[in-house]
Order: sequence, then C-alpha cells, then structure tokens
Amino acid sequence: MKSGIAPLRVLLTDDDADDRLIFKEILDEMDKDITVNMMNDGKQLMNFLSTEDNPLPHIIYLDLNMPNMDGIECLQKIRSHGKYSNILIAIYSTSTSDKDIDDTFSHGANIYITKPAAYSELKKVLKKSLSAVQMNRSSEFDRSNFVLKI
Repeated sequence: MKSGIAPLRVLLTDDDADDRLIFKEILDEMDKDITVNMMNDGKQLMNFLSTEDNPLPHIIYLDLNMPNMDGIECLQKIRSHGKYSNILIAIYSTSTSDKDIDDTFSHGANIYITKPAAYSELKKVLKKSLSAVQMNRSSEFDRSNFVLKI
C-alpha cells in the first residue's frame, strides 16, 4: 500500500481487548502506511472524533455490541454530523443477523464485516476491506458490495 498519499488512518472501536490486540497485530504486519487508533466503546469514539487535535480517520471499524454506546447509536451520531461525512464506516461484528445488516446499511455504514474466528481469515478480510477502502475513497459503496465476503 505504499504510495505518495498520506498514511491510511484507521480507527477500531471494539470493547473486546483481545480483538483489538489481534486487529492491531494484523495491521502492523500488513503495512507501515497505516496508522491505527483504538477505542473501547462508543463514548470514547465520539470523544475522539470531537477532539479538534485528533486527525479524522479514513475508516472506522465499528463493533455493534458495546457497553455505554452501541455501534448503531455511534453510526447514527457520526452520520448526523457533516464534519464526518467522508469517513468510511465498516461494521465489524460477530452478528450475521439480516436485521443488523439492514439496519447498519440504512443508517449509513459503508461495509459490513462478520468477524472471522480464524486469524488467517481475519487477515484476509482486513486486507480485502482496506483494499476496498483505498479503491473507493472517492466513490460510493452500495448495497451490492455492502457485505464483505472472503
């Protein structure tokens, strides 16, 4: 992913410390042109986004089931602010529920990823999602490419 553009800024919001650690480990293995910030819950995420000194991420990987503020509530708050309109949002959840998929799509998520259990599969899905993000920085995701499959 090395190129003349600025590093890809990734933000993961997930209440599971092990999931955050593995996510970061995989991204560190993949590329040095990626910066990663991690949040434990939705409130932390919204505080990070609203702090002027923090550069906005290009993509947020957002877990649905979190304490304090869940993923749907975060998604709604992010999409209600024009300041955040260029941030891509990848729902990153264990849920395979059609209702969760439909709800997140209708609330403005760009892509839906079901967390794979195996490390190798997670690495593949993160690589594919980041490639999709880089290719689609200036174009729209739509329902036909919403659910990311490997």
